[in-house]
Amino acid sequence: MKIRDILAAGKPTLSFEVFPPKTADNYESVERAALEIARNQPAFMSVTYGAGGGTSEYTVKIASTIQNQGNVTPLAHLTCVSSTKERVRELLGELNASGIENILALRGDIPEGGAMAFDYQYASQLIADIKEYGDFCIGGACYPEGHVESSNKTEDILHLKEKVDAGCDFLTTQMFFDNNILYNFLYRIREKGITVPVIAGIMPVTNAKQIARICRMSGTYLPARFKAIVDRFGDNPAAMKQAGIAYATEQIIDLIANGVNGIHVYSMNKPDVAARIQESLSQILS
Repeated sequence: MKIRDILAAGKPTLSFEVFPPKTADNYESVERAALEIARNQPAFMSVTYGAGGGTSEYTVKIASTIQNQGNVTPLAHLTCVSSTKERVRELLGELNASGIENILALRGDIPEGGAMAFDYQYASQLIADIKEYGDFCIGGACYPEGHVESSNKTEDILHLKEKVDAGCDFLTTQMFFDNNILYNFLYRIREKGITVPVIAGIMPVTNAKQIARICRMSGTYLPARFKAIVDRFGDNPAAMKQAGIAYATEQIIDLIANGVNGIHVYSMNKPDVAARIQESLSQILS
């Protein structure tokens, strides 16, 4: 099923992200985790794509497993920063042959020490090629706090408009921890004529080390309330996990109450985290 049709129903939806293994040795454990998450019957599940395409084979395989064994609609990530047009068409052929209808089209990060192919510079170029290839439902990424490489938020929204104009059906946000940031972002993009559905990306922070990595990579703003949680519970793994799930759940409830129906949880391949959030929202999503 195409995600644009799922979102068009106008009902609250909960979806989860999983990431494929880097090596074959870890494949079975990742597949088990993905299928366990799929038992929650989310609206869909996304499968990430490693830097430089290193996990492309496993991305397609996990997405197919989610669809065929988990009976959940998959969303396969596809990055283009280190790909040739020929390689992209090969991957599109594999996804099409596997019956996968949904792609999250990303430029991707340049791998450290990795080679960069110059067929693509922007995600909008990849989106245009996918659109030309066939009838995929195409998602794109957006950054409520602005992309780290953009000089300002206005420029970032102009680039986002280019993605949508190229054929993007929906957008998924980078994680954020203050809902007001998303509400302000939605107001600004609607003013610029971006009307496609926006799915809110939520990260349940279950250990304190995640915070340092998140801030280093994306410069995400951390509200004082969230910092207090980390300061108080960061040295107690069980308490930090419980508090992180509770914080993410409160975020989601507020978002849905304010009309943001699409929620995508970066579950980090943790079935228990996915299940606890799903259970906490059971009546809200019904």
